[in-house]
Amino acid sequence: MAEQNEPKKVIIDEDWKNQAQKEKEVLEKKVEEEAKTKEQAQLPPADFEGLVSFFATQAYFALGLIRSKEDKDKKIAPDLDAARYHIDMLSLLEQKCKGNLAAEEQQLLQGTLGQLRILFVNLSKPK
Repeated sequence: MAEQNEPKKVIIDEDWKNQAQKEKEVLEKKVEEEAKTKEQAQLPPADFEGLVSFFATQAYFALGLIRSKEDKDKKIAPDLDAARYHIDMLSLLEQKCKGNLAAEEQQLLQGTLGQLRILFVNLSKPK
């Protein structure tokens, strides 16, 4: 009966505490790395160059000049209607912005439209 009156001994497993602390540190490091990756993956600022690039990329994709990894070896006919739409959107942008663009922006837009129009004509010719 003497055993019942004695206070219970608390045994602390130091190895478990150390392991838990290490796991916590690893997890915190992983969270920090993911946050850095998200910061780096942010979209670029919205600007005129990005807008022109967006429509040009869509036109190149429709013309079949840019392909996804899955489609890179497949023979796919250009989607001329989609390409024309994106080229027309750039033309509309050129018309609506006339006189309001910096020289570099105007050159970018004109050069991009010129390239896309030539490619469109070449790819739309019957073979």
